[in-house]
Amino acid sequence: MKMPEPAVLPHFKPADYVGILAQIHEELESCPPDEKSCLYLLQFHVFRGLGEAKLSRRSLQSAWEKASTIHEKVVFGAWLKYEKKGEEPISDLLRSCGKCSQEFKLLDFVSQISTESYEISYDDGSDVFWGSPVVHLRIRDDMIACDRRKLAALSTPLYAMLNGGFRESHLEVIDMSRNGISPIGMRAISKFSLSGRLPYLTADVILEILDFANKFCCNGLKDSCERKLASFICSRQDAIDFMECALELDCSILAAACLQVLLNELPECLNDEQVVRIFSCASKQQRSTMVGNASFSLYCLLSEVSMSTNATSDVTMTFLEKLVESASDSRQKQLALHQLACTRLLRKDYTEAERLFNAAFTAGHLYSVVGLARLASMRGNKHFSLKLLDSVMSSRWPLGWMYQERALYLEGDNKLENLNKATELDPTLTYPYMFRAASLMKRQSIEAALMEINRILGFKLVVECLELRFCCYLALEDYRAALCDVQAILTLAPDYRMIGGRVTAKQLRMLVTENVEQWTTADCWMQLYDRWSSVDDIGSLSVIYQMLESDAAKGVLYFRQSLLLLRLNCPEAAMRSLQLAREHAASQHEQLVYEGWILYDTGHCEEGLQKAEASIAIQRSFEAFFLKAYALADSSLDPSTSATVVSLLEDALHCPSDRLRKGQALNNLGSVYVDCGKLDLAAECYINALKIGHTRAHQGLARVHYLRNNRTGAYEEMSKLIEKARSNASAYEKRSEYCDRELTKADLQMVTRLDPLRVYPYRYRAAVLMDNHKEKEAIAELTKAIAFKADLNLLHLRAAFHEHVGDISSALRDCRAALSVDPNHQEMLELHHRVNSQEP
Repeated sequence: MKMPEPAVLPHFKPADYVGILAQIHEELESCPPDEKSCLYLLQFHVFRGLGEAKLSRRSLQSAWEKASTIHEKVVFGAWLKYEKKGEEPISDLLRSCGKCSQEFKLLDFVSQISTESYEISYDDGSDVFWGSPVVHLRIRDDMIACDRRKLAALSTPLYAMLNGGFRESHLEVIDMSRNGISPIGMRAISKFSLSGRLPYLTADVILEILDFANKFCCNGLKDSCERKLASFICSRQDAIDFMECALELDCSILAAACLQVLLNELPECLNDEQVVRIFSCASKQQRSTMVGNASFSLYCLLSEVSMSTNATSDVTMTFLEKLVESASDSRQKQLALHQLACTRLLRKDYTEAERLFNAAFTAGHLYSVVGLARLASMRGNKHFSLKLLDSVMSSRWPLGWMYQERALYLEGDNKLENLNKATELDPTLTYPYMFRAASLMKRQSIEAALMEINRILGFKLVVECLELRFCCYLALEDYRAALCDVQAILTLAPDYRMIGGRVTAKQLRMLVTENVEQWTTADCWMQLYDRWSSVDDIGSLSVIYQMLESDAAKGVLYFRQSLLLLRLNCPEAAMRSLQLAREHAASQHEQLVYEGWILYDTGHCEEGLQKAEASIAIQRSFEAFFLKAYALADSSLDPSTSATVVSLLEDALHCPSDRLRKGQALNNLGSVYVDCGKLDLAAECYINALKIGHTRAHQGLARVHYLRNNRTGAYEEMSKLIEKARSNASAYEKRSEYCDRELTKADLQMVTRLDPLRVYPYRYRAAVLMDNHKEKEAIAELTKAIAFKADLNLLHLRAAFHEHVGDISSALRDCRAALSVDPNHQEMLELHHRVNSQEP
């Protein structure tokens, strides 16, 4: 297998993300309201570069909530809708509960934009009008009588014409036939001059009036026309047609209304050449009309959508060029230049890509050195690539991606040494594991290659890594294991192509299936029980994929699939499976349960409870009672709720279900009993759960032993879980609480080896070092993890350590970065307040 080089990511990746997050937080505290949305957009890009999907989504939500103009509201509302593409059913479910998701709604422009007073004041300080009080405007054969004073008050040019030094100020009849206005339009203008309101008119007549208002600078009339026309925009074509008029006549309200309709149809509208032309050809003045000061935000969104569709298209490049033009500060320029450089690189426009990467790097975006190094290597100058990277690494604390990139220009042991260092500094990087595994395969060390690729699959489910493991199993002729991995791949990415994109995963699955014995439905259920009990989540996913091809009840299977995907930290795939469960539900009461879980998993707990109750009202079922108990336990802090949760779980256990779900219910019931201090009842629940194969109940039983002052029993119970569980990093972490310090240290080292993303081991080791007065080592232990994981608890502890050693500026920086991760964390807010008061 030829290992492709890791991609040059088109993300904003500051070398010191903590410092940037702290800087953004500090600016948010003191900036005027109209700057907040841009700062939250920058925060969004920082989290996006860190791979923190939930945090980046929350930043986008904040940008929308803090939008100070209608244009920003439109852009960020459309962006949220685009990010939540596929979640429209959630909005429908919320409506069924009497609640509406605000960002999916189109704004009512007429009510959102305040009406200004545009009536002019008379410069001469008098009310004297020299002509007759009524003036007649002739339009061909029609005469329209107007109040001279009221008409003159519409604008300074009309005032000058009707009461100034012009001939018309003394005429009783003025010919307006050559001004492009119809009699109907002129009568409407006359009525507007008297009442300040336009009557109901067709769009064509309003456009005439708008042109007149623009020609004679009647701002109030123009404003009313724009508002009227906004109500006529019902389709994409309407928006396109009116946008051309809006940009020509500088109509910002009308342009914003058109923009909203166009952005509401992302990404589909970017297939329309007329839409693309509007965004691509807009001048600086037209952009100001269309989107006010939110030009950078608009082209950020358009570039994001276009890149996800086709990163090398002319449309993507044009939008990114507009993004560069719209960038107003150094950080925006870094992002825009780097993204445009990545697109130029993919298009093989190497000269321009180099210029752009160099501009981004010079502006302060260190990660752009990756693009410069790749381009130098393409020209055959790997020595210069290394020189570039060495220069960056010598100027600061090196990061994992720097060693990964450096390894690309080395061979043999030096290459492996750099890749090992990359993994040490950032264990989330995928390429080093894959390269080492592929190298071992080439040397026919297949078992060693399997061990290497399993290291990352133990804590991070990556489709490319599953593909590599699939190849290992093929080499070993272990077709059953190979089938397991290809079915897991198809669960995560149904259209995935393997072997360098040459073959679909479905084709390879068909070939492998011919070499394995077929399982019956009963075999599949037995395999599912065994794998679920051994905490083999990938294996369980594979079995469910196979079962879905049969005539089994698909709703139940898709629901189980969603539970596994959540455990494997694949929330998008889990939500897709939940929605499929809803579509394939065998009954209304079953469908209501899945709808409840969809709502609960998206943060709508109260509405999820409503669905559970509606399901129970139709038919008492295990899943409905379980959902209600789960949601109630999670949403209520009232101690009296425990009795209700117990009752609901008991009701669930009295309903028909299989061992997998009943074991989970018993486990949850045991946890509630522990929280209530009823240890005997808790132990009984855990033991009964273990009898039916719910292996995770060992952890609950260990807790009962510990609360009974039986640490040895707790340690032994967790040891049983470690022996049985395929994925056991969490079990080692929990067991560490039940042993002496040396065994604790050993268990936590094992946790870090199995799953380096678990933060408790770093915090524990740092605390021990701090207790031993090794402050620098304690801070270094936390810094090691913070480098690749933006975690509130790690930042909180490091801030406290910095405060302890008197480094107030570093403590304040960590406080601000932590509050960017969770703005409402009470302990963090208190520490921030205390540290902030100490800053000189």
